[in-house]
Amino acid sequence: MRPIFHPDLVNGSTGDPALYVDCLFERRALLFDLGDIRTLPPRKMMRISHAFVTHAHMDHFIGFDWLLRILLGRDKDLHLFGPPGFLAQVEHKLRAYTWNLVHNYASNFTLRVTEVDGKEAARRASFRCQEKFRREDEESIVCPENILLHEPAMQVRCTLLDHGGIPCLAYALQEQAHVNVWKNRLQELGLPVGAWLRDLKQAVLRNEPDDWQIRVAWHEGDVQQERILQLSELRHALHVVPGQKIAYVTDVAWCADNVARIVELARNADLLYIEAAFMGRDAEHAQRKFHLTAPQSGEIACAANVGCVIPLHFSPRYTGEDKALLRAEVAAAFGGRVV
Repeated sequence: MRPIFHPDLVNGSTGDPALYVDCLFERRALLFDLGDIRTLPPRKMMRISHAFVTHAHMDHFIGFDWLLRILLGRDKDLHLFGPPGFLAQVEHKLRAYTWNLVHNYASNFTLRVTEVDGKEAARRASFRCQEKFRREDEESIVCPENILLHEPAMQVRCTLLDHGGIPCLAYALQEQAHVNVWKNRLQELGLPVGAWLRDLKQAVLRNEPDDWQIRVAWHEGDVQQERILQLSELRHALHVVPGQKIAYVTDVAWCADNVARIVELARNADLLYIEAAFMGRDAEHAQRKFHLTAPQSGEIACAANVGCVIPLHFSPRYTGEDKALLRAEVAAAFGGRVV
């Protein structure tokens, strides 16, 4: 199975948290957390359609200003999600700048900001460049099962956790299903691979009826070829399997309620990105800081039955061989693959 999600920790396991997920065939990317993202090339930042912020501590939100700087002046909507209080935090960030010239911009870059309460409800507002980023169109919305993004190809769900008395979100990105194409069966139909397969896969994911028409177009030399086929004629060339799942968890206290919520969110994930801020020997310090230790992260991963763990957000107190020891502690508690 060729995965459609291609995740990359922007700053590795030790820098500011930021997980960039490129979406194959979607011509866009998702971002989880907004730590320092200056190492991301502008071309990658311009692919970001949605950014999901866990909380507004500086090391998780300082990248907002840089992303705004790169996208300003472009004809684009950026969707931002965060915990209770997030609308005001974004608004105050925007108010810190002077916007007396933006009404002259040809494009109208817009922020669509959603503040999630973790109880299947949220508040949403827009901030438009040409309106000097004033808060507009505020409304209350319902988020059944805490699903924030629901599309034919994917969904993003969240859960609300505690980080020392402040709310913090964790996220799970789930491919709805994965559609594999048997190339040999396409050849039997006299059909080439090409961009049209994206339309075919999306039709399957939308559960379109068998008589749904698919346009197949390709070139043979300088000659344009085209066929119109019904979905029923193409189904035998497809194999639908469960989709890829990625969970992202960081900055949470070790307590029964947090653990239960994380396990439910991350259950059976292919990849679990989870903080392992401190070694087991420093558990008391971790408790004071409301962070997870490496063994605790491994225990959670084991309970959630995930396929692979990628630990992150190591404390800067650990250098050199200590980083390998942190990963080893996660692996020992997890009993599975740690990257």
